[in-house]
Amino acid sequence: SFTMNMYLFVYDLMQFCGHSWIFTNMIIRFMTFGKDSLADTFYSIGLVMRLCQLLSVLEILHILTGIDKSRLLPRFWQITERIIVLFVVINSQEEVQGKYVVCVLFFLWNLLDVVRYTYNMLARMGIYYLPLTWLNFSLCILLYPLSVLAKGFAICVSLPYFESFGTYSIKLPFPLAFSIYFPYVLKMYLLVLFIGMCFIMQNLFSERKAHLGAGNFKNKRS
Repeated sequence: SFTMNMYLFVYDLMQFCGHSWIFTNMIIRFMTFGKDSLADTFYSIGLVMRLCQLLSVLEILHILTGIDKSRLLPRFWQITERIIVLFVVINSQEEVQGKYVVCVLFFLWNLLDVVRYTYNMLARMGIYYLPLTWLNFSLCILLYPLSVLAKGFAICVSLPYFESFGTYSIKLPFPLAFSIYFPYVLKMYLLVLFIGMCFIMQNLFSERKAHLGAGNFKNKRS
């Protein structure tokens, strides 16, 4: 319906503005302060980044309610892995927040999202620019594996701090005698993260084929 389409357009516009602000801020700070700006990335844009990622949870509801026709599992996986890395790994360990990998990760996320939400906004209005369509469904195939590598590196960097501070590790007293050592959980999640990457990459290639196939490309051109 027109109302739902307008709602999705406003949502995409809000996300575009948030990620564009973050991306522009990162570029300007790097051009102004050079390498010194990399260590302050989380402190300067972390709040807006967290808000944008929390807002992205609505995309799961959009799919569940049927107003967005995207596939649920791939989108759920991509949102979940960002939430885990950002809030559980980076946000909980101040020592990790100043690492260069955080800047690399934020750069990759925002570059992908600026393109994706620009494409989505125009698509809501029935506008398809072929270069933008090609970029939207091609750039993610290159950058998503790099972002997974950055997530994995961020987790590896955080492990010594989780081991030292015992963050999220739980040890229940007798008679339960049950304990959860969180660094082990993160190590298992690393394996899950890279297995999930294979599934997401397969989905990205199928989406690219569906939108950039010869028939679709000719239809959008006309």
